[in-house]
Amino acid sequence: MSSEEALKLADEAGLDLVKIAATANPPVVRIIDFSKYRYEIKRREKDQKKKQHVIEVKEVRLSPNIDTNDLNTKINAARKFLEKGNKIKVNLRFRGREMSRMQQSVPILEGFAEQLADIAQIDKAAKPEGRSLVMIMSPKKN
Repeated sequence: MSSEEALKLADEAGLDLVKIAATANPPVVRIIDFSKYRYEIKRREKDQKKKQHVIEVKEVRLSPNIDTNDLNTKINAARKFLEKGNKIKVNLRFRGREMSRMQQSVPILEGFAEQLADIAQIDKAAKPEGRSLVMIMSPKKN
């Protein structure tokens, strides 16, 4: 149908001619009340926002001379973050002379990842960034 005929029908009905799919060939239009259409679109977008889950990146900081009990506490905190569906960034920070022992501290991060292997996978392996070693983990997909 031509656009003139469609506009005439819309005027007779007292409604608006609204483009639904402008990129289609020919464009898809509908004779509806535009304010009602706009309201429905906003409501649909709002419902979609409610349903979507935003993945945050939580950070867990460690030091190279961390004790086993402190490490277990950090592992438990990371486990909680992963169970909620968030990614974690494990940051092993070095200060002063600790910088010279950076490569000897890699097993701390490997042990950390091993402890969480049942619920997490490594996205980015341990890599030096400035004065720290950084590893990123995300929850395993079932």
